[in-house]
Amino acid sequence: METADSPRTTSRPGTAAGGPAGPAMPAASLRLLRAAGFVSNFDRFCITPMLLLIGTRLGVPLTTAMLAASGYFLAYGLMQPVWGLASDRLGRVRVMRISLTGAAAAALLSVLAPDATVLIAARVAAGAFFAASIAASITYVGDTVPAAVRQRPLSELMTAFALGTAVATVVAGALAHYVSWRLVFALPGLIAAYLVVALRRLPEPPRAAPGALLTPFKVVLSSRWQWYVMAVAMLEGAVLLGFLTYIAPALEAQGASATLAGVVSALYGVGSMSAAQIVKRLVGRWTPVRLIVVGGAQMTVAFALAAASRSVPALVGCALLLGGGWSFMHSTIQSWATALSPAARATGVAMFGVALYVGSALASAIAAGPAEHHAYQGMFLTAAILSVPLTVAAAVGRARYRN
Repeated sequence: METADSPRTTSRPGTAAGGPAGPAMPAASLRLLRAAGFVSNFDRFCITPMLLLIGTRLGVPLTTAMLAASGYFLAYGLMQPVWGLASDRLGRVRVMRISLTGAAAAALLSVLAPDATVLIAARVAAGAFFAASIAASITYVGDTVPAAVRQRPLSELMTAFALGTAVATVVAGALAHYVSWRLVFALPGLIAAYLVVALRRLPEPPRAAPGALLTPFKVVLSSRWQWYVMAVAMLEGAVLLGFLTYIAPALEAQGASATLAGVVSALYGVGSMSAAQIVKRLVGRWTPVRLIVVGGAQMTVAFALAAASRSVPALVGCALLLGGGWSFMHSTIQSWATALSPAARATGVAMFGVALYVGSALASAIAAGPAEHHAYQGMFLTAAILSVPLTVAAAVGRARYRN
């Protein structure tokens, strides 16, 4: 069983000539990958603050407008393995450019949508196309950066992803209210169109011959460690992303405005961006296990705060700590995932993403009942308790994998 990348990884484009201690990736390449991840997350999270307004403007109930969001998320998750397989066969950069071309077209259709039916179809298409960007950018780092320093650029990517989430949460609602919801969809479409051209400058990394169509899936799913990391990812998605959704509703249940609740939720992105800068400096000085444990401790304390009090200060602290926990723990597990199946890296990263999103969706669905009855104390206490086995499973597994 393979536990590290092959030696040829260090000679691929973007790696340092001086070895792991040197700069891991050209700044220009990293900027393009960050932009692709940013626009994907912005587009994914921008619709939630606008649903009520869109429903009113298009003359449809909220339940109908919600289909634009739920359809997007479903397509985004289902397309992960499809894009992963395509990336292993066609190349990372080529898949990003193809998918962003489709994403730009879907964004334009969203802007011009005359009714809810067209908008829902356009948002489903946007979810399907934007689904490729984040996994492809992570895979590109896995292909071009030595494993010893890979977490540094991955932390930079996590920062861009978090920024996209935070900006979408705060800006989309304001733009939709004061200007137009159509402008919000136009912004990621324009960025996607720009990246289709700009990504021509990004060198395509070498990859193994793809072989038969389903060979990457066979490679990935034959690895016991891949299954283990996917299980950890599913639990992480449930604990962090699934319960994170309810910070804003918990605050609104205490009488806070929707605007304040949105701002507090966006602090998750602030915490993630700040912690990512710290993690970047700690890579190579701290072991992956230590990074995981510190991240898990932050998540446990965060949910314990929310369980103890749903006040604004408590939930501010919760959001910031969850962002920190994400940067410390998730970037470490994500780096681990890129090393599991080097011969089918894109498919492996995509399956990791599927597990993460499935866990998030399951937890959100299960927690919907207690949230409807404002039983937030028990919900957040459950999340705090579940953070402990998540941290143990991730840390023990990572320690044994290194050995």
